[in-house]
Amino acid sequence: MIVLDIAMIISLLKPGDERRQMIVWKASTWTLAGITGSLVFSIAERIIKSHEMQVNPFTTLTAAATIYFICLLFYKKKYGD
Repeated sequence: MIVLDIAMIISLLKPGDERRQMIVWKASTWTLAGITGSLVFSIAERIIKSHEMQVNPFTTLTAAATIYFICLLFYKKKYGD
């Protein structure tokens, strides 16, 4: 999973043409939406159950990298990069 996290950072920093930038932008948007939704759901669940809030940053980063690469592959296939 560490390799996936590093690959995500490299992919975000790698320059490219407008099509590649659009693909990375769309993948990044869906990743942000997925992680934000997950965190909001987790917070609501902890408040309802009256548990302390615990967020493991490595798990969150790994989930972000996984969502990012799934979206990136989808948009690369869709837009042909």
